[in-house]
Amino acid sequence: MNNSIPRKKTRQISLGTLKIGWGSRVAVQSMCNTDTRDAAATLSQIRRLEEAGCEIVRLAVPDAEAAKAIGNIRKGTAVPLVADIHFDHRLALEAVKQGVDGLRINPGNIGGKDKVAEVVRACRDRRLPIRIGVNAGSLEKHLLEKYGHPTPEAIVESAFGHIRILEDLDYREIKVSLKASDVLTTVEAYRLFSKQSDYPLHIGISEAGTIHSGTIKSSVGLGILLSEGIGDTMRVSLTADPVEEVRVAYAILRSLKIRQRGVDLISCPTCGRTEINIIGLAEEVERRLGHITEPLTVAVMGCVVNGPGEAREADIGIAGGKGVGMLFKHGEIVKRFDEKELADVLVREVEEMIKSKK
Repeated sequence: MNNSIPRKKTRQISLGTLKIGWGSRVAVQSMCNTDTRDAAATLSQIRRLEEAGCEIVRLAVPDAEAAKAIGNIRKGTAVPLVADIHFDHRLALEAVKQGVDGLRINPGNIGGKDKVAEVVRACRDRRLPIRIGVNAGSLEKHLLEKYGHPTPEAIVESAFGHIRILEDLDYREIKVSLKASDVLTTVEAYRLFSKQSDYPLHIGISEAGTIHSGTIKSSVGLGILLSEGIGDTMRVSLTADPVEEVRVAYAILRSLKIRQRGVDLISCPTCGRTEINIIGLAEEVERRLGHITEPLTVAVMGCVVNGPGEAREADIGIAGGKGVGMLFKHGEIVKRFDEKELADVLVREVEEMIKSKK
């Protein structure tokens, strides 16, 4: 869809067949919470993530068994896979061997320069990107001593320190993330880095929280960054089913008119004029239309007087009265129905509308 927000011009890299960076769409990422060593369970979750629209999946690689399991996972999915590696460069080498599409490592903590060079050689042969993932909770000791606590400046300095290690090895297939659990710290870190570098950025709020609090913090932080054109890939980190991360990510992108996928539900707040169970009706409609991937604006309004007009931009919707409701399309009333029929009628009409577009 048309996007009036100018994107920061970043370098373009490839993650499998997916292009990342300026000129490409903001890609949605999540991370499996399964045991990577259990390839069947991990593949099952990856398929659910793909159905929700996930375009990049990160896998935890805590040991050699997990790294070797990537080969079987790779055979079962075409989605780009990123191996999350900490401390042991041998795990990175094995993940590359097993067909991973990219690595998430911090070069400064996987061993000496010779070990980093081994990983770079393996990635260079396949042009695999390396994401440098800086987290406020694990900054280097000397930076904490210098800045006193994880400031945006400390986070950015850490990122450039890791970048220099790769650049000294003449490797620039790099993506960077600079996360903190604090929204303002995260936003300022990304702003500072974006002014100084054109490496593509993966954005997110670290340890954001539950589906409620985490969605709010991520929406605020990522919304600010995306509205300023910052961000090439994104993950909404939630203490929840990873599928929810993908759904929230698309809702954020849709609200900024950056990308459109699935149903955009418009529903009015409850008030004294409402004479139907608008809360239950809106929740039921949202749940029953969750499988829709085509972009569509659907309204569930509680007032037949103002509802159709207030939701005039919706493709289709319902507006309730006392025990009854109206089906309307593009603000024009089509037919009256009993309250108990409204959800079924709306879901059926939406599915018919989608069929007619194909």
